[in-house]
Amino acid sequence: MTVQIGTFVALGDSFTEGLDDPRADQAGYLGWADRFAQLLAAQQPGLRYANLAVRGKLLSQVADQQVPQAIAMAPDLVSLAAGGNDLLRFRADPDALAQTFDDAVRTLLMAGCQVLIFTGFDPRFPVLRLIRGQVAAYNMHLRAIADRHGCDVVDLWSMAVLADPRAWSADRLHLTPDGHRRVALRACEVLGVDVAEDWREPWPTLDSPTASGRAAWLAARRMDLRWARDHAAPWVARRVRGISSGDNVDPKRPELLHL
Repeated sequence: MTVQIGTFVALGDSFTEGLDDPRADQAGYLGWADRFAQLLAAQQPGLRYANLAVRGKLLSQVADQQVPQAIAMAPDLVSLAAGGNDLLRFRADPDALAQTFDDAVRTLLMAGCQVLIFTGFDPRFPVLRLIRGQVAAYNMHLRAIADRHGCDVVDLWSMAVLADPRAWSADRLHLTPDGHRRVALRACEVLGVDVAEDWREPWPTLDSPTASGRAAWLAARRMDLRWARDHAAPWVARRVRGISSGDNVDPKRPELLHL
């Protein structure tokens, strides 16, 4: 690894907070950022790490609230992954989001931080596919921003291994523990952190045969209905009431601390 990183601050929403990757002690979530920090610390002894990400945050909230807090810590590396919650509301303008993102990146760079940018995932599940075009447009902006400012990029869209349903939790929005593990390994690859595992490793072969034809279609529709009832409906209800899953939730690591 050529770049020395002694301090790392992660910014964003639920993806970076770590949903749905519960810690072994059930005291909150682990997630890709915690996993990446652990891998980085193995090569950078004494690494200090903060995670300011909070579930449900919009890009403007990340830029207005988390970016100034990060700058105050003067970290070597800042990761920025945000905008997904805006796009999920189906009325977001990718061009306007990109301008806000670019301003945040400029601010961090001017403060002397190295910035690691994350693109959005390729939304493949029913309903979520409706925003696929917007996510693609936003991702093109993010890559352009990275090129313009010389930032490293973790391209989540191109991670074909995440197309497997086993990478996703029941809500279809958050990664499983193994999904987070693979993203952490991808971040290590981008930054040149040596690791023993490969994020491209194929998923294990399923022991039980999968259904086919009409049986498979019916099983998929049952899963869709269960998702709509258990996850989509509560999300819509929160939007109607004007509340967020992140209301009254504090960052899990608000200060730079040793692991």
